[in-house]
Amino acid sequence: MSDLAATPLPADVRLMNAVAALLVAGAVLAAGVLALRWVMAWPVFAIRAIQVEGDVNRNSVASLRANAMSRLSGSFLSMNLQQGRAAFEAVPWVRHASVQRVWPMRLKVRLEEHRAAAYWEQRAEGADADSDASTERALVNSFGEVFQANLGDVEDESLPVLAGPAGSAARMLRLWQLLQPRVELLGDGLERLDLSGRGSWRLGLETGAAIELGRGSEAELVARFDQFARSVGQVTGRYQARLLSADLRHADGYALKLRGVSTQTPGKPGSKKN
Repeated sequence: MSDLAATPLPADVRLMNAVAALLVAGAVLAAGVLALRWVMAWPVFAIRAIQVEGDVNRNSVASLRANAMSRLSGSFLSMNLQQGRAAFEAVPWVRHASVQRVWPMRLKVRLEEHRAAAYWEQRAEGADADSDASTERALVNSFGEVFQANLGDVEDESLPVLAGPAGSAARMLRLWQLLQPRVELLGDGLERLDLSGRGSWRLGLETGAAIELGRGSEAELVARFDQFARSVGQVTGRYQARLLSADLRHADGYALKLRGVSTQTPGKPGSKKN
């Protein structure tokens, strides 16, 4: 009798027992998951409130409810926080959102909104500054990121226009921030900055004057403008004429076009070179 008890089971029997044990364990696990989902769906675990913190200057409770709430699904326990974050980041003007559970049955949402710094017009690759940029404007935030929003929300703000190839918005915003105070020292404002697909820069001033900066590094462009700014006032003062355009692409100076001033024969367009 003891010899029979000690006899090992055949391999196929042991395999059948192991498979049966795995099937039972799988069934128990599946039943546990289904039971857990059933419990999490109970009304007692429904989200009771959503607490919004951070930047809410551009969004109201109504806009958040209309744009984000319909995208949320699940209960306090079952809601996917990454999907919740994506729902709030899909709301206009929201740059970043963080979502976390707060007991009992609340969600805390912290929002970071875009801060508009400029309008954005995208220019086709290889196009020069004279070609038309995209007529569909977007916005550039303070980080140099392009985003879509209702342009009517910023119509009362004096935002400059940046027009350049895709991916150049951050670089253009940085140069605008460097040149704007320099232009103000001339008693004007920098209204527009264009970057051609070939890398040539042009400034559009609030008075309507256009300044061709040409190509170069950020430091070279700023130095070129500073050299121009140091003497242009003397030239416009001497002729008592308003600046119409300037070309700073000359190695030994710059060319100016002043209203009512010509250095060439009558009937031909002229310019003053300094």
